[in-house]
Amino acid sequence: MSESVAVDVEGTEVTVSHPDKIFFSERGETKLDLVRYYRAVARPLLDTLGGRPLLMERHPDGADGKSFFQKRVPKSAPEWLRTTVVTTPNGTTSAALVAADLAHVVWAVNLGCLGFHVWPYHADAPQIADELRIDLDPAPGVTYRQVCEAALLSREMLAEHDIDVRVKTSGSRGLHLYALLQPSWDSYQVRAAAVALARELERRHPDLITAKWWKEERGDRVFVDYNQNAPHRTVFGAWCVRPKPGATVSAPISWDELSEVEPADLTIATVPDRLAERGDPWADRQPQSIEPLLERSRSDLSSGLQDAPWPPVYPKQPGEPPRVAPSRAKRDS
Repeated sequence: MSESVAVDVEGTEVTVSHPDKIFFSERGETKLDLVRYYRAVARPLLDTLGGRPLLMERHPDGADGKSFFQKRVPKSAPEWLRTTVVTTPNGTTSAALVAADLAHVVWAVNLGCLGFHVWPYHADAPQIADELRIDLDPAPGVTYRQVCEAALLSREMLAEHDIDVRVKTSGSRGLHLYALLQPSWDSYQVRAAAVALARELERRHPDLITAKWWKEERGDRVFVDYNQNAPHRTVFGAWCVRPKPGATVSAPISWDELSEVEPADLTIATVPDRLAERGDPWADRQPQSIEPLLERSRSDLSSGLQDAPWPPVYPKQPGEPPRVAPSRAKRDS
């Protein structure tokens, strides 16, 4: 195994130590193979991640080894590395990596970063959330085809409000829908829009889709995880490789090929060729307005609905119902 190689990344030299270390056991891709992958998808990768803070999911011994999440960039980082201060829901701050260019991504890969979780804002405008992220999370027993159906129904409803939404595989069992937003709203407002979307989808398609936060209430349905839009929440990045032995990619796909794609087939080995042949399905995204969804949110609240539950790491929010699972609330009453 080579000790290290120097990689020129658009004019910045990044040292990659132990380049032959196996990161993905299914086909034997190495650390250097992962660097080559990100170079192959650099343009669309930076179109979506560029300038955003990143939470690093580190697997120093590869996808089969132990892992940990790291917000804070280590003190040994090179001087050229760009960071920004991010805040957790409880107020803790960290100097996080910014996806300033491809060299920053390669630097993180050298640390064994096999997962990039991305903030919904740019480092130079942290008060503005410029993406609506719709995480379609299948309950146990729900098939991928059912998730695809929920995605198409979500797209249909958003189209009624002239909101253009794009789709990517999660790299696991679900799908992520993204809408690029005009720079007009913060994360609280974007979350409110996501709650309104989830509730309306549940009203229209109660046998397939749920907005219920508590798992015991979801049944065999697709959960629209509105809380992925909560402040400081991160979502696995587009074009990023999952820390799985098969090196699956959270890959943008076109709506036309949704029914054809098997997520397990979108890997470090196949995605670069797909990109070269088909292009970037997100290339022509334009900023959208969520005002129609915010109007739905206001209507729901005026009709007596409370805010939807927040994750337990967040302080209690105004208008939020008690954070107690329904079954426990019945036992305690």
